[in-house]
Amino acid sequence: MMKLPRLLPVFVIAAATPFARAEIVPHPLFSDNAVLQQDMEVPVWGTARNGEKVTVRIAGQVVSTTAKEGKWMVRFNELKAGGPFTMTLKGDNEITLKNILVGEVWVCSGQSNMERQLGLRPPQKPIFDWEAEVAAANYPQIRHVQIPFVAVDAPQSSVQCQWTVCSPQSVQAFTAVGYFFGRDLYRARKVPVGLIHSSKGGTPAEAWTRHEVLVSDPLLAAIPAQHARNLATFEERLAKFKAQEPKLMAAHKAAVEKAKAQGQRLPRIPVAPVNPATDRNRPACLYNGMIAPLLPYAMRGVIWYQGESNSGNAKCYQTLFPAMIADWRKQWGQGAFPFLFVQIAPYSGMKPEIREAQFLTWQRTPGTAMAVTTDCGDAEDIHPIHKQPVGARLALAARALAYGEPIEYSGPAYAGLKIQGSRAVVSFTHLGGGLLAKGGPLKGFTIAGADGKFEPAQAEIVGDNVVVSSQQVAMPVAVRYGWANVPEVNLFNKADLPASPFRTDEALGAK
Repeated sequence: MMKLPRLLPVFVIAAATPFARAEIVPHPLFSDNAVLQQDMEVPVWGTARNGEKVTVRIAGQVVSTTAKEGKWMVRFNELKAGGPFTMTLKGDNEITLKNILVGEVWVCSGQSNMERQLGLRPPQKPIFDWEAEVAAANYPQIRHVQIPFVAVDAPQSSVQCQWTVCSPQSVQAFTAVGYFFGRDLYRARKVPVGLIHSSKGGTPAEAWTRHEVLVSDPLLAAIPAQHARNLATFEERLAKFKAQEPKLMAAHKAAVEKAKAQGQRLPRIPVAPVNPATDRNRPACLYNGMIAPLLPYAMRGVIWYQGESNSGNAKCYQTLFPAMIADWRKQWGQGAFPFLFVQIAPYSGMKPEIREAQFLTWQRTPGTAMAVTTDCGDAEDIHPIHKQPVGARLALAARALAYGEPIEYSGPAYAGLKIQGSRAVVSFTHLGGGLLAKGGPLKGFTIAGADGKFEPAQAEIVGDNVVVSSQQVAMPVAVRYGWANVPEVNLFNKADLPASPFRTDEALGAK
């Protein structure tokens, strides 16, 4: 008798399961407060009983289908911006979704600089002017949905999520970059904006890339191959660490005491190897858990802030990043949608090669844009606090690429090099009304001859070009700009957008 109360809930759950499966259930992205994409076909989908007739209504359109294998999907013709609308879904049961808007939907993804929330999150530094930004965030036509962190080895079809209306009370939990992007887009386009936020700090691009993409490329195949080796050797490596742990910890303690005595940085404590089977950075796991479940939600494009975790292998990133972009486009089935990304900001631990990899991706991949951040980084913090200009520059790119507005969206971009005696003449695209040395004479340029030794250079704007020279280099062959972990640079265009760092040697080739 004492066990009866425990048995009763189990019986009730078991009896209720067939009934629950008979009910029509929309994918969680279709909830109260959602934003649907305007001016394109809009799929709506979910689960239901096999053979169940499903009818969905919104904004005067009515579409029906029959569930197969427990799944259903309907597609609405183009919807016009506006709302709020009510969506009704009817099968064996009926569901009403309220306060639905139609406007512009963007996916916000990447790692920690995209994940960083607008509100104060100690011990991180607060976003610049965050309290005033929060107080002013009264934008009920901006909506945000947070995709939870899920790292798995097989593509998922659903997530647990809920759309949130932007207000001073809710906006602190929004992605800061995404919010500033959405706010500027809303001000410019005057239509509702939906932000689907799917990011995770400290994650590399291969975790966001489908497994089939990685194994199909000879260069990228090394990534899953290494993961397989890590899986095979994990138990051996763990056992070895445990056997040596007392000795390692004793050595660490002595090293700490020595460092303290000498006023040096304390060494890291030895840690056991991470289980590759559950590593959140393992190949494809975040694509499976945090991107695949979003497909094929109608949206306009993607904004992306990532690359810090791939800075150790920037050469590979030149292939990996564009491959990921191409596959996201393929899997979404919406063609070459705009993919707008942020170039890594100045930081003492970020080498210039990762910025070059991003620059090359922009130059080589149609329908992309890159927001340069040389003027809003922090040499001592990989998470710079000035997110407003990042969002603003992404919004400019969206207005130009996604909506065809005749505006400049990029700073000067390296286009070519001509050698004229002892001078190197560098040309640019994205002149934005003309080149500009902001705050004084041009700085950040170096020049080299055939010996490959780069010397500080004098640089001068001459028309639409920059002329670079040095008394130490009589016959130049190459120029670099901002080629440092923390570049000191000031080349802008008159649209007040900074130039990307570049080099004319090696990867780009002298022109």
